[in-house]
Amino acid sequence: MFPMFPYDPQLLATLASPPNSIPDVLAAMEAIDGLTTDGDGLKWFNWLYWQVTQAVEARVAQSAGEGGFADPAFLAALDVQFARLYFSALGNSLSGGSVPDCWQAFFSRRGEVALGRIQFAMAGINAHINHDLAMALVAICGQLGLAPQHGTAQYADYTALNSTLDSLIEQAKTTLHVRLLGDALPAVSSLEDALAAWSVAAAREAAWNNAELLWHLRPEPALTAAFLDTLDGLASVVGQALLIPVP
Repeated sequence: MFPMFPYDPQLLATLASPPNSIPDVLAAMEAIDGLTTDGDGLKWFNWLYWQVTQAVEARVAQSAGEGGFADPAFLAALDVQFARLYFSALGNSLSGGSVPDCWQAFFSRRGEVALGRIQFAMAGINAHINHDLAMALVAICGQLGLAPQHGTAQYADYTALNSTLDSLIEQAKTTLHVRLLGDALPAVSSLEDALAAWSVAAAREAAWNNAELLWHLRPEPALTAAFLDTLDGLASVVGQALLIPVP
């Protein structure tokens, strides 16, 4: 497989060891940021995800009385497992392996300069939350001997992150509202409408609901695979809408 950018082999090497902690995740994201150029759409999703992960690390480190979480170990483990799915999708794309359609739609357009930085950032967030997050929740709940259920301390901690994530994404909609190479985007209502319609809280709630369904589907691998294919298809549709070039 020919690299899309000359540094793609270095990116692939960066992903050789899966992260085992939030600092590991942040180190990999920092390395990706350092390798990628402004003309690479990957840079801008990775940049936003990097900001989000730093915010999660800061919240996890707080005590419960200072705005921290009831079960910080759960959120820390979820953060690492979630990031692993992003790194795995990117690594498979770079090496010619199997990649979910929602991710490949994003990776295959990394160099399209007609697109805006915010479009790449949101398309990556869409693939990651709408496709990956439910799988990460099921994996971590299985490892920790929990079940993804509404009304638990873990669910309360999970939803408590929404305001932090929403604030960072809203800031990014302004910071990244330029074309890939940095020139100004015109005021285009279709792009504004697509960005305004995307809600991180709604997407994360849907992911939790999907995790509960996947949890109960564990004894049925064929149904699980079909359900994940459906998630991939739906996320792909949203991603394609977010990646429509701006005139």
